Amino acid sequence: MPRPFRFGVNLLTPAPAAEWRDRCRRAEELGYDVILVPDHLGMVAPFPALVAAAGATERPRLGTLVLNAGFWNPALLAREVATTDALTGGRLELGLGTGYVRAEHDAAGLPFGSARERVDHLRLTVGELDRLLAAAGHGRRVPLLLGGNGDRMLRLAAERADVVGFTGARLVPGSTTGKLEPVGAEGVAERVARYRELAAGRAQPAELNLLIQLVAVTDDPETALGPLLERQPRLTLDQALDLPVVLAGPLDDLVARVRALRARFGFTYLTVLEPCMEAFAPVMERLREESA
Repeated sequence: MPRPFRFGVNLLTPAPAAEWRDRCRRAEELGYDVILVPDHLGMVAPFPALVAAAGATERPRLGTLVLNAGFWNPALLAREVATTDALTGGRLELGLGTGYVRAEHDAAGLPFGSARERVDHLRLTVGELDRLLAAAGHGRRVPLLLGGNGDRMLRLAAERADVVGFTGARLVPGSTTGKLEPVGAEGVAERVARYRELAAGRAQPAELNLLIQLVAVTDDPETALGPLLERQPRLTLDQALDLPVVLAGPLDDLVARVRALRARFGFTYLTVLEPCMEAFAPVMERLREESA
Protein backbone atom coordinates (compact mmCIF):
# COMPACT_ATOMS: atom_id res chain seq x y z
CA MET A 1 0.00 0.00 0.00
CA PRO A 2 1.49 3.41 -0.94
CA ARG A 3 2.49 5.81 1.76
CA PRO A 4 -0.17 8.55 2.26
CA PHE A 5 0.51 12.03 1.00
CA ARG A 6 1.93 14.83 3.10
CA PHE A 7 2.01 18.42 1.92
CA GLY A 8 4.27 21.27 3.00
CA VAL A 9 4.67 24.95 2.19
CA ASN A 10 8.02 26.74 2.26
CA LEU A 11 7.49 30.28 3.62
CA LEU A 12 10.17 32.57 2.24
CA THR A 13 9.40 36.21 2.99
CA PRO A 14 10.28 37.98 6.26
CA ALA A 15 7.36 39.77 7.87
CA PRO A 16 6.36 41.58 11.09
CA ALA A 17 5.12 39.32 13.86
CA ALA A 18 1.37 39.70 13.25
CA GLU A 19 1.70 39.16 9.50
CA TRP A 20 3.93 36.12 10.02
CA ARG A 21 1.48 34.56 12.45
CA ASP A 22 -1.41 35.21 10.05
CA ARG A 23 0.50 33.56 7.20
CA CYS A 24 1.22 30.49 9.31
CA ARG A 25 -2.39 30.26 10.46
CA ARG A 26 -3.50 30.50 6.84
CA ALA A 27 -1.23 27.59 5.92
CA GLU A 28 -2.83 25.56 8.70
CA GLU A 29 -6.34 26.54 7.58
CA LEU A 30 -5.56 25.43 4.03
CA GLY A 31 -4.57 22.00 5.33
CA TYR A 32 -0.79 21.96 5.00
CA ASP A 33 0.85 19.27 7.09
CA VAL A 34 4.22 21.01 7.40
CA ILE A 35 5.27 24.66 7.55
CA LEU A 36 8.85 25.01 6.34
CA VAL A 37 11.43 27.75 6.06
CA PRO A 38 14.61 27.98 3.95
CA ASP A 39 18.12 29.07 4.96
CA HIS A 40 19.16 31.85 2.59
CA LEU A 41 20.41 35.34 3.33
CA GLY A 42 17.63 37.84 2.78
CA MET A 43 14.91 35.37 3.76
CA VAL A 44 13.56 34.44 7.20
CA ALA A 45 15.91 33.38 9.98
CA PRO A 46 14.97 29.71 10.35
CA PHE A 47 14.70 28.95 14.04
CA PRO A 48 12.94 32.06 15.39
CA ALA A 49 10.53 31.86 12.45
CA LEU A 50 9.63 28.28 13.37
CA VAL A 51 9.16 29.11 17.05
CA ALA A 52 6.80 31.92 16.03
CA ALA A 53 4.97 29.55 13.68
CA ALA A 54 4.48 27.10 16.53
CA GLY A 55 2.91 29.82 18.65
CA ALA A 56 0.43 30.64 15.90
CA THR A 57 -0.61 27.09 14.96
CA GLU A 58 -1.53 23.79 16.56
CA ARG A 59 -1.37 20.99 14.01
CA PRO A 60 1.38 21.42 11.37
CA ARG A 61 4.85 20.02 11.76
CA LEU A 62 7.61 22.64 11.45
CA GLY A 63 10.76 22.20 9.43
CA THR A 64 13.73 23.59 7.54
CA LEU A 65 14.03 23.09 3.79
CA VAL A 66 16.92 23.07 4.06
CA LEU A 67 19.53 24.43 6.42
CA ASN A 68 22.83 25.22 4.74
CA ALA A 69 25.23 23.12 6.81
CA GLY A 70 28.09 25.42 5.78
CA PHE A 71 26.49 28.24 7.79
CA TRP A 72 26.48 26.20 10.99
CA ASN A 73 28.93 24.99 13.59
CA PRO A 74 27.59 21.59 14.74
CA ALA A 75 27.71 22.46 18.45
CA LEU A 76 25.79 25.70 17.96
CA LEU A 77 23.35 23.98 15.61
CA ALA A 78 22.68 21.28 18.21
CA ARG A 79 21.75 23.99 20.72
CA GLU A 80 19.36 25.60 18.20
CA VAL A 81 17.78 22.26 17.32
CA ALA A 82 17.26 21.20 20.96
CA THR A 83 15.77 24.56 21.96
CA THR A 84 13.54 24.87 18.89
CA ASP A 85 12.27 21.31 19.24
CA ALA A 86 11.40 22.00 22.87
CA LEU A 87 9.72 25.35 22.17
CA THR A 88 7.67 23.90 19.31
CA GLY A 89 6.38 21.02 21.41
CA GLY A 90 8.35 18.36 19.54
CA ARG A 91 7.03 19.40 16.13
CA LEU A 92 10.43 20.08 14.55
CA GLU A 93 11.65 18.26 11.43
CA LEU A 94 15.23 19.14 10.54
CA GLY A 95 16.20 19.49 6.88
CA LEU A 96 19.89 19.78 6.02
CA GLY A 97 21.82 20.30 2.80
CA THR A 98 25.33 21.22 1.74
CA GLY A 99 24.58 24.76 0.56
CA TYR A 100 25.06 25.73 -3.07
CA VAL A 101 25.16 29.55 -3.28
CA ARG A 102 28.77 30.72 -3.23
CA ALA A 103 27.74 34.39 -3.14
CA GLU A 104 25.98 33.89 0.21
CA HIS A 105 29.10 32.39 1.75
CA ASP A 106 31.14 35.30 0.42
CA ALA A 107 28.66 37.80 1.87
CA ALA A 108 28.78 36.04 5.25
CA GLY A 109 32.57 35.77 5.23
CA LEU A 110 32.40 31.98 5.34
CA PRO A 111 34.45 29.53 3.27
CA PHE A 112 32.77 27.79 0.36
CA GLY A 113 34.54 24.52 -0.20
CA SER A 114 34.44 22.09 -3.07
CA ALA A 115 31.40 19.85 -3.50
CA ARG A 116 33.31 17.05 -1.79
CA GLU A 117 34.27 19.27 1.14
CA ARG A 118 30.70 20.47 1.57
CA VAL A 119 29.34 16.91 1.65
CA ASP A 120 32.08 15.94 4.12
CA HIS A 121 31.05 18.82 6.38
CA LEU A 122 27.40 17.78 6.16
CA ARG A 123 28.28 14.20 7.06
CA LEU A 124 30.26 15.46 10.05
CA THR A 125 27.37 17.72 11.07
CA VAL A 126 24.82 14.89 10.98
CA GLY A 127 27.03 12.67 13.14
CA GLU A 128 27.84 15.43 15.61
CA LEU A 129 24.19 16.40 15.98
CA ASP A 130 23.27 12.89 17.02
CA ARG A 131 26.13 12.76 19.51
CA LEU A 132 25.60 16.24 20.96
CA LEU A 133 21.83 15.93 21.31
CA ALA A 134 22.20 12.58 23.03
CA ALA A 135 24.87 13.96 25.35
CA ALA A 136 22.60 16.88 26.25
CA GLY A 137 19.80 14.48 27.20
CA HIS A 138 17.51 15.45 24.33
CA GLY A 139 15.47 12.27 24.35
CA ARG A 140 13.47 12.65 21.14
CA ARG A 141 15.20 12.02 17.83
CA VAL A 142 14.30 14.89 15.51
CA PRO A 143 13.30 13.53 12.08
CA LEU A 144 16.01 14.28 9.52
CA LEU A 145 15.53 15.32 5.90
CA LEU A 146 18.61 15.40 3.68
CA GLY A 147 18.35 17.17 0.36
CA GLY A 148 20.64 16.79 -2.64
CA ASN A 149 21.17 15.11 -5.99
CA GLY A 150 24.78 13.91 -6.18
CA ASP A 151 25.79 10.32 -5.52
CA ARG A 152 27.61 11.12 -2.27
CA MET A 153 24.60 13.05 -0.97
CA LEU A 154 22.26 10.25 -1.94
CA ARG A 155 24.54 7.74 -0.20
CA LEU A 156 24.47 9.81 3.00
CA ALA A 157 20.69 10.12 2.71
CA ALA A 158 20.39 6.38 2.23
CA GLU A 159 22.35 5.86 5.44
CA ARG A 160 20.87 8.52 7.70
CA ALA A 161 17.76 10.33 6.42
CA ASP A 162 14.14 9.79 7.42
CA VAL A 163 13.14 11.94 4.45
CA VAL A 164 15.05 12.44 1.20
CA GLY A 165 14.50 15.76 -0.55
CA PHE A 166 14.71 16.07 -4.34
CA THR A 167 14.66 19.51 -5.98
CA GLY A 168 14.05 18.52 -9.61
CA ALA A 169 16.65 21.13 -10.52
CA ARG A 170 20.41 21.48 -10.80
CA LEU A 171 22.85 24.36 -10.41
CA VAL A 172 23.72 26.11 -13.65
CA PRO A 173 27.44 25.36 -14.23
CA GLY A 174 29.59 28.25 -13.08
CA SER A 175 26.81 30.09 -11.25
CA THR A 176 27.85 31.69 -7.95
CA THR A 177 24.38 33.04 -7.16
CA GLY A 178 22.52 29.74 -7.01
CA LYS A 179 20.86 29.94 -10.43
CA LEU A 180 19.09 26.66 -11.11
CA GLU A 181 17.79 24.94 -14.21
CA PRO A 182 15.00 22.34 -14.09
CA VAL A 183 15.62 18.62 -14.57
CA GLY A 184 13.24 16.63 -16.74
CA ALA A 185 11.31 13.56 -15.72
CA GLU A 186 13.96 11.13 -16.95
CA GLY A 187 16.66 12.90 -14.96
CA VAL A 188 14.58 12.86 -11.79
CA ALA A 189 13.75 9.18 -12.34
CA GLU A 190 17.46 8.36 -12.68
CA ARG A 191 18.31 10.12 -9.41
CA VAL A 192 15.46 8.42 -7.53
CA ALA A 193 16.52 5.06 -8.94
CA ARG A 194 20.10 5.72 -7.82
CA TYR A 195 18.88 6.56 -4.32
CA ARG A 196 16.83 3.35 -4.19
CA GLU A 197 19.87 1.35 -5.24
CA LEU A 198 21.95 2.91 -2.46
CA ALA A 199 19.15 2.41 0.10
CA ALA A 200 18.37 -1.18 -0.84
CA GLY A 201 19.51 -2.49 2.54
CA ARG A 202 17.34 -0.20 4.67
CA ALA A 203 14.88 -1.85 7.01
CA GLN A 204 12.43 1.04 6.68
CA PRO A 205 12.20 3.07 3.47
CA ALA A 206 12.57 6.83 3.71
CA GLU A 207 9.85 9.24 2.73
CA LEU A 208 10.57 10.95 -0.61
CA ASN A 209 10.01 14.69 -0.90
CA LEU A 210 9.81 16.85 -4.02
CA LEU A 211 9.96 20.65 -4.03
CA ILE A 212 7.36 21.92 -6.53
CA GLN A 213 8.42 25.19 -8.13
CA LEU A 214 5.20 26.32 -9.82
CA VAL A 215 1.49 25.64 -9.34
CA ALA A 216 -1.24 27.14 -11.51
CA VAL A 217 -4.81 25.85 -11.67
CA THR A 218 -5.76 27.18 -15.09
CA ASP A 219 -7.24 26.42 -18.47
CA ASP A 220 -4.41 28.46 -20.02
CA PRO A 221 -1.15 26.83 -18.90
CA GLU A 222 0.83 28.52 -21.67
CA THR A 223 0.22 31.94 -20.14
CA ALA A 224 0.92 30.65 -16.62
CA LEU A 225 4.24 29.21 -17.78
CA GLY A 226 5.27 32.32 -19.71
CA PRO A 227 7.74 33.63 -17.07
CA LEU A 228 9.34 30.18 -16.73
CA LEU A 229 9.76 29.86 -20.50
CA GLU A 230 11.37 33.31 -20.61
CA ARG A 231 13.88 32.28 -17.93
CA GLN A 232 14.48 28.88 -19.56
CA PRO A 233 14.41 29.60 -23.32
CA ARG A 234 15.63 26.11 -24.20
CA LEU A 235 12.38 24.61 -22.88
CA THR A 236 9.36 24.13 -25.11
CA LEU A 237 5.88 24.45 -23.63
CA ASP A 238 5.38 20.68 -23.72
CA GLN A 239 8.73 20.09 -22.01
CA ALA A 240 7.86 22.62 -19.30
CA LEU A 241 4.48 21.00 -18.69
CA ASP A 242 6.19 17.62 -18.31
CA LEU A 243 8.65 18.83 -15.63
CA PRO A 244 7.98 17.05 -12.32
CA VAL A 245 8.34 20.37 -10.46
CA VAL A 246 5.64 22.11 -12.53
CA LEU A 247 1.90 21.70 -11.96
CA ALA A 248 -0.05 23.81 -14.45
CA GLY A 249 -3.44 23.04 -15.95
CA PRO A 250 -7.05 22.29 -14.96
CA LEU A 251 -7.65 21.01 -11.44
CA ASP A 252 -8.45 17.45 -12.53
CA ASP A 253 -5.19 17.31 -14.48
CA LEU A 254 -3.14 18.51 -11.51
CA VAL A 255 -4.70 15.95 -9.19
CA ALA A 256 -3.84 13.24 -11.71
CA ARG A 257 -0.29 14.62 -12.03
CA VAL A 258 0.27 14.43 -8.27
CA ARG A 259 -0.99 10.86 -8.20
CA ALA A 260 1.41 10.10 -11.07
CA LEU A 261 4.32 11.59 -9.12
CA ARG A 262 3.64 9.05 -6.40
CA ALA A 263 3.12 6.14 -8.79
CA ARG A 264 6.17 6.78 -10.97
CA PHE A 265 8.75 8.22 -8.58
CA GLY A 266 7.45 7.44 -5.09
CA PHE A 267 7.02 11.08 -4.06
CA THR A 268 4.49 11.21 -1.25
CA TYR A 269 5.65 14.40 0.49
CA LEU A 270 5.25 17.42 -1.77
CA THR A 271 6.34 20.94 -0.85
CA VAL A 272 5.24 24.09 -2.65
CA LEU A 273 6.78 27.54 -2.46
CA GLU A 274 4.97 30.33 -0.63
CA PRO A 275 3.64 32.07 -3.79
CA CYS A 276 1.85 28.82 -4.69
CA MET A 277 0.31 28.22 -1.25
CA GLU A 278 -3.23 29.24 -2.20
CA ALA A 279 -3.13 27.73 -5.69
CA PHE A 280 -2.18 24.27 -4.43
CA ALA A 281 -4.89 24.14 -1.75
CA PRO A 282 -7.69 22.76 -4.00
CA VAL A 283 -5.33 20.05 -5.25
CA MET A 284 -4.66 18.94 -1.67
CA GLU A 285 -8.35 19.05 -0.86
CA ARG A 286 -9.30 16.88 -3.81
CA LEU A 287 -6.59 14.30 -3.07
CA ARG A 288 -7.72 14.04 0.55
CA GLU A 289 -11.33 13.62 -0.48
CA GLU A 290 -10.33 10.76 -2.76
CA SER A 291 -8.39 8.98 -0.02
CA ALA A 292 -10.99 9.49 2.73
